[in-house]
Amino acid sequence: ADGYYQYQKNECVYRTSDYSDMVYLLSFSYNKDVDLQFNSTVGEFVGLTEFGVKQAEYLNKNQALVQGLKAAVDTVCRNNAQISDSSVRDKT
Repeated sequence: ADGYYQYQKNECVYRTSDYSDMVYLLSFSYNKDVDLQFNSTVGEFVGLTEFGVKQAEYLNKNQALVQGLKAAVDTVCRNNAQISDSSVRDKT
């Protein structure tokens, strides 16, 4: 049971039905502490720990990666939200 715990979490966060406030978040955690996060509104990786700051500096140099993650709010979040929201609305 002793060991290290590392995980990645993808989230699409929004409150409005037109998805105008939608944000894509990609978080990297190690032993329950978030080290690094990408926020589509900010448009870059942000390090939250000493290790995360170094990773953010490295990853932000990869503009193809950053641009792809910025686009994820449209390609992943809005598309899936429309599908799941419509299925919920159809059931009510």
